[in-house]
Amino acid sequence: MCGINGFITKGKISSEDLREHLEGMNNKIIHRGPDQDGFFIESNQNFSVAMAMRRLSIIDLGTGTQPIFNKTGEILIFFNGEIYNYLELKNTLQQKNHIFKTTSDTEVILKAYEEWGTESFGMLDGMFAFSIYDKTKNKVFIARDYFGEKPLYYSKTGNQIIWGSELKSIVQKIDWKPQISKEGLNLYFRLTYIPAPYSIYEKIYKLEANHYIELTLDTFQQEIFPIQNKQSISVDKGISFKEAKSKTHDLVFDSVKSRSIADVPLGTFLSGGVDSSVVSLALSQQVQGKIDTFSVGFEKKSFDETDKSRTVANLINSNHHEFIISASDLKENLDEILLNFDEPFADSSSLPTYLVANKTRQHVKVALTGDGGDEIFGGYNKYYIGKMNEQYSAIISKSLHDNLKKIANKILSTKDDRRGNRFKARKLINAVNYEGDFYYNIISLAFQNEDLSQLLKAKWLKSEIFNPYKTKTHDKASSLTDFRRIDKILSLEGDMLVKVDRTSMLTSLESRAPFLNKKLWDFTSQLPESYLMKGWDKKFILKEAFKDYFPKQFLNKSKKGFGVPVGDWLRGYLKSELESYAEEDFLERQNLFHKEFIQKLVGYHLSGKQDNTFKVWAFFCFQKWYKETYLNF
Repeated sequence: MCGINGFITKGKISSEDLREHLEGMNNKIIHRGPDQDGFFIESNQNFSVAMAMRRLSIIDLGTGTQPIFNKTGEILIFFNGEIYNYLELKNTLQQKNHIFKTTSDTEVILKAYEEWGTESFGMLDGMFAFSIYDKTKNKVFIARDYFGEKPLYYSKTGNQIIWGSELKSIVQKIDWKPQISKEGLNLYFRLTYIPAPYSIYEKIYKLEANHYIELTLDTFQQEIFPIQNKQSISVDKGISFKEAKSKTHDLVFDSVKSRSIADVPLGTFLSGGVDSSVVSLALSQQVQGKIDTFSVGFEKKSFDETDKSRTVANLINSNHHEFIISASDLKENLDEILLNFDEPFADSSSLPTYLVANKTRQHVKVALTGDGGDEIFGGYNKYYIGKMNEQYSAIISKSLHDNLKKIANKILSTKDDRRGNRFKARKLINAVNYEGDFYYNIISLAFQNEDLSQLLKAKWLKSEIFNPYKTKTHDKASSLTDFRRIDKILSLEGDMLVKVDRTSMLTSLESRAPFLNKKLWDFTSQLPESYLMKGWDKKFILKEAFKDYFPKQFLNKSKKGFGVPVGDWLRGYLKSELESYAEEDFLERQNLFHKEFIQKLVGYHLSGKQDNTFKVWAFFCFQKWYKETYLNF
């Protein structure tokens, strides 16, 4: 686990200059790999290649130094991540007479590329971003994993391509100030994050999950290709629920086992929800001795769920570490956490995620998480709400709905930032759509499409912002399969995995998600939807597969989510900072927002007249990024 950087420039550059630029990029991501660094530099009359990394040593502590070269020294690799099936691949490659100098998974990727070329990228089970320089072909390949667990940014101009694990490294290298991207801006204020391929900057992009860049050095031509994954598991269309339940159990256990390979101590994040409880249980049954489990609770009891994590910890007899946090605990770390994303990011659960990662890192170097369980097994409330929209819009006319919407927004308004029943009902009414965009409205956690024209000035608006993603799924999402596929491309890659990666790596902790396994995704994607969601029972097959391990009905208990009371904080110790971002002079200099709308939005929230937590928090996080990062570019 580490971070990678690199750039290729037309023409010859001195070794000293190449090294200086690489060190500047690497220094920005020391937190991703405090144990070691590595460099490669080559320059000729036609082009200069510079590649580097920072390493967090997890596997092969003694011989995993990068870059790693092939036997002839003509192919080399820099790698960030973990390959969980590397021992299986290594065995196959040894049978083909490949000789290994290290015990690292990095060398396995290199040998696999030697044997099978870019087809090998689809054989990897893991989380990764890597760059391979193949001198025999005069090409560089840069790849990203199936789900997008590991980040990869890049920027290509006429004379140069730059890439890195974090945006801050690219910003360090470029000598021009990029403009704010309209696509990135509109996506952010809809979703509260920016999914690939966009970033907040024009001409700087995220490589999409399960894709690779092929750069031909002679011509400096860049092409991007999807990684071709052979279906990792095939399911009989007539599979019974009993068979599917048994297979679910075994696949989860196998995935946890593969994700527990490490030469350093590891533990689990344990929130007490279904996913983290199952992962913790599976790990505890596959290792010798007690495992370490970690959870956070909140002083505000309506957000605290430590009793559930304690129940599981007692059940599996783990060494349980529990941390209770308050606003004051986050106060000193707030700027560090939010600004480390390098672009606006308003998922408030990143704050407690950072704290639990920071505490966990004091005990272990690797933590298994329950991330991905909702996408893999159909666990979100929004999934069955999707079906409700279809029924509602068939009965209620659009004109009647518009009137009901106005009434609902008045009577369901709340002064509390908990996501209670009133909030959920208001969210549902506002998301109803008659053109097939209902699900995109549901995942728009900040502003709906009709709100953006009130928020952003006309020159910053971008219409049909979700169209590029619809072409990869379905124009009109209506089934559970559609919803899950959209979440995989948008919220999983752009939000959930970004949150966990940046916050954990900021503390130099590696996080692994056993549910994010191609076999599991392929398996559940071929099952009847009723196996995943039976009536109102979400994640049905996962809970049925593991219910006998837990107290009766434990896995059916409702869970609040990893929320924090940011609405209260915005009215409290963050109030003066928020007000400074809404000042007339500041807004006029920005020339992004309609100031009257912003001042009303913020004023209503601060006065308690209306709860605008998610919209105001999105605005706050953007303004903090803008003031601290963009103005100081």
